[in-house]
Amino acid sequence: MAQMIRKKLGEILLDARKLNDESLSKALDEQKKYGEKLGKVLSKMELLTEKEIIDTLSQQLGIPIVSLDDRDISLDLIHLIPEDVWKNHMVIPIERNFNVLKLAMTDPLDINAIDEVARIVRMEVEPCIVTEGEMKRALAKYYGAKTIVEQTLEDMGEGIDLTLIKDERPEEGDRISIDMTEQEPVVRFVNSVLSQALADGASDIHVEPLERRMRVRMRIDGRLREIPAPEKKMFLPIISRIKILAGMDIAKTRAPQDGRFDIREGPKEVGLRVSTFPTIHGEKAVLRLLDKSAALYGIDKLGLLPDDERNLKNVLKRPYGFILSTGPTGSGKSTTLYAILNYINSPEKNIITIEDPVEYTIEGLAQTQVNPKAGLTFDTGLRAILRQDPDIIMVGEIRDKETATIAVHSALTGHIVLSSLHTNDAAGAVMRLVEMGIEPFLVASAVSCVIGQRLLRKICFECKEPYRPTAAMLRNLNIPEDAVLYRGKGCPACKYTGYKGRTGVFEALVMDDAIQELVISKSSSDIIKKTAVETGMTVMHDDAIKKVLLGITTLEEALDVTRIE
Repeated sequence: MAQMIRKKLGEILLDARKLNDESLSKALDEQKKYGEKLGKVLSKMELLTEKEIIDTLSQQLGIPIVSLDDRDISLDLIHLIPEDVWKNHMVIPIERNFNVLKLAMTDPLDINAIDEVARIVRMEVEPCIVTEGEMKRALAKYYGAKTIVEQTLEDMGEGIDLTLIKDERPEEGDRISIDMTEQEPVVRFVNSVLSQALADGASDIHVEPLERRMRVRMRIDGRLREIPAPEKKMFLPIISRIKILAGMDIAKTRAPQDGRFDIREGPKEVGLRVSTFPTIHGEKAVLRLLDKSAALYGIDKLGLLPDDERNLKNVLKRPYGFILSTGPTGSGKSTTLYAILNYINSPEKNIITIEDPVEYTIEGLAQTQVNPKAGLTFDTGLRAILRQDPDIIMVGEIRDKETATIAVHSALTGHIVLSSLHTNDAAGAVMRLVEMGIEPFLVASAVSCVIGQRLLRKICFECKEPYRPTAAMLRNLNIPEDAVLYRGKGCPACKYTGYKGRTGVFEALVMDDAIQELVISKSSSDIIKKTAVETGMTVMHDDAIKKVLLGITTLEEALDVTRIE
């Protein structure tokens, strides 16, 4: 195999009859122009895909293909290779058997990398092949910036300036556990995780015990990313520290608990909602981060296309009506509702909300959180709000017939009512109200607009690059064959993912005479959707494709988020 490895990629592809001499010659000329690796040039020229190249190398050289996305690599292995080596050669150690080190590589023909790693680790190196995308994600996961564990061990959180705004502590029923949670390594590790989450724009932090280790993950731009964690012996003090901060009972470990606390880092104030859940290996904690400045977003920052934004603003000029934001969990419904509230907020209007929970506070609004123990639910709260002379009402979510009935009648009696619903699209939300038991003619009269939405990741501005997609990628899509699209190459700013930040994709169904007739006749959501499109509605899939052509997101992300059923 050593002799085969010393062959060049072009020779191997010729031997395997994947290329002819003419194609290789053109690719080599292109390579000289731009100085890129031959494999990347072949992909760009659409002569071979990355998968075809990898499969050929694997077959011809007898080198296995590995996946890194679902693999947990020991930190002891990670630390075998210095930073400059993995940066220069795109390699990562994945396994060690006696004196043999398995090395994942994007380029298994890189003899210099193999020799250098062998010299450093003083072991025999066995190469494996991995895709460039998986390699970048793994490098970001294990080497990206400075890992939290390294920060904790090296500087114990120095330089991290987090202020706890509210520290509700339980009674000291377990003195030993409380003492353990206040040990400097534990406190500073938790602080460093929180600080890193704020810096990376994470929406959630997951801290959980597995059978042999603890795992810490952050949800960034909608995707969970694992970060290196300490040894499992630190898990109990860490989870107890989190529970103390959130005002939970640290002695209660076999039942779910909820809590909250607020922190400030510099000018940024963030609320954290904490929930614990018992598992067979111990308690799992999830911390939801709520950046209070996010409530200041305006409608123009949501990502609505100009026509949809104009339609929504026209609807909001009406004196009454029911406006719904719909989509799955984590699709940005709350952000949309808060943006609408910001837009219509004024001293001349009495705006009252009932939420579960109150995620962000807005100056000038009377905001209430449901409290079932005190008898305050969405339906009882909504009834009480109607006695408060409201102009605008926001109900966090329509969960049952009672709440839906009151919301619809409120909209029909001169109020603007905002709420959210869990359905796949805008047309489905209208018929969901009918399925809940609301009379179709009431739904048709009350609902003025339904906004269906999803969130998709934006291309990282720092490493954005143009490319021409293959004809196969554009098949059945309304994209010109000569279109230039964009993608993120991967860089430290985006943790080598190619994405940074998110934007919304929307469809705004405005209730008109044609849609009203369909609702009253109990037509299917498919027919309602088809009619809405014929009268000008842009569906989420088409909105996403427009954002691809504008260079906001990638084609892969758009198709992944808005799959056509």
